[in-house]
This record gives sequence, structure tokens and C-alpha cells, in this order.
Amino acid sequence: MTAGDPSGARSAAATAPRPAGAAPGSRRPPARPPTAAPGLRRTAVVPAALLALTACAALAPPAAAAPREPCTAGTGPYQRELEAHLGRPADGVQSPADCAAVRTFQRANGVRPADGYPSLATYRVMTAVAARKAPNAAGDCPVRAHRVTCVDMARQLLWVQRGERVVFAPVPIRTGRDDQETRPGWHEVYWRSIDHTSTLYDDAPMPYAQFFDGGQALHGRPGDLYAHGGSAGCVNLSVPDAERLWDLLGEGDAVYVWGTKPGTDD
Repeated sequence: MTAGDPSGARSAAATAPRPAGAAPGSRRPPARPPTAAPGLRRTAVVPAALLALTACAALAPPAAAAPREPCTAGTGPYQRELEAHLGRPADGVQSPADCAAVRTFQRANGVRPADGYPSLATYRVMTAVAARKAPNAAGDCPVRAHRVTCVDMARQLLWVQRGERVVFAPVPIRTGRDDQETRPGWHEVYWRSIDHTSTLYDDAPMPYAQFFDGGQALHGRPGDLYAHGGSAGCVNLSVPDAERLWDLLGEGDAVYVWGTKPGTDD
């Protein structure tokens, strides 16, 4: 039978078997209503509204990128230091490009707020980043076969080394303020208290406290690490850094403190 041949269609229908119980001369009912004329392929019907939307989408220009948020922070107290570290002209005066570079650095290193202002917190993190490759390049922290926690008060940095290998990368810290300086020299961790509160300073939280000399301890400080110019003698870290240090050290670990905290040398 040729597609579209009416006589062929009648012949096929006449010879097709009747369903059981069908009356003589009746035809088999079609399985489903015909959807297209014989000999034509079925095509999808696309609503006019959808065609119009597709045409508009094809003709519309690509969406413009959202404009970058302008960086408007002014000159900060550590402007020149941040400019030098970031490869900017070290003129000590904030420019929009300087601001954007500082903000990018802050975002990459978890400094908050990341607003482009060359703050003390940004400078302290910058110092830690700059020291990562060789924190003990000057050899001020004694090298021993066992672990030594190195507390550099001049740069306000802490790291841990075993031999010449750094096992805890440098992080920013806050040591004792004037008249309450952290005591220099050799110490060792003699007591640890994971959820400690101060018995001297209004139950101030001291999470992950590791005491190394009298009441002085390595511990986390919630909130602004750099407030009030210094600690009351302890070595303060951010809470996440103090937690990581807690996981590394144990009682009997050596701590070596040296140098002078800026602002306490009078």
C-alpha cells in the first residue's frame, strides 16, 4: 500500500479481523483518535506567546555585568606598610586603587570588615602573611628537636617549630600592654583549661587556655583581638587559632618568648 492511497486503506480495513463479539460488517474502532492526515508527520504545536518570547530572547543584548562596589575608605594608620606589601606606590596616601588592593587582601585573608581601610588588624595579618615562608629567618627562636612555641613580641607573631620545620604557621597575636608585659624567656605549658574564665578580670572568657608562666596563658580572645592596646600579660590569639593550637600542644610543651611589644618600651 502506498501512503495516502485511499483504495489501499479500504482494502486493508476490509481484510482486518473483527474483534470478538463484533457484528458482521462492523469495523475495528481505532486505538486512538487520528492526530494527523495520512502521509503527514506529526509536528509539535508551539504557542504563539512562546515563539514571541523566544524571539525576544534571541534579539535581546546580553545583560551587563553588575558594577563593582566603589572602594571609598580613607588613609589608614598602616597605609605605607600595606602599599609596600601589595606592590602599590608607597606614598602613604590612600587612592581608589590602593583601597581596592587592600580590600582584595582583606577578603583573601579573612580580615573583617573588608572595607579597604589599612587598619591595625589588617597590618597584623599582613605581617603574618609576610612571615609565612621563613618566620625564624633571623634565628631569634631557638631550634630544638622537640616542639617550641615561638612568641615574637616585636612582630606580634606566634608560630610552632620542631627543629627547623614549622608545624604551625605564623598567626597574629596580642601580648601584654605596658606595665603588664608578657614575661620573656623559656617556659612550658603546665596546665590546660579548654573553657576557662578569668578569676581576676570579671570572669572574662579565656577559651583554649594553655598556661605557661604563673597566670599567663596562650588563649583565644573573643571579639576584637587588638582592643585596649594589649592584654594583661597573656598571649591572645583569635579563637579559631587558639583552638588549632590547643589541638597541637600538650602539657610539657616548650614556649619561648622574646622581643618587645611596640608601645611598651618606655
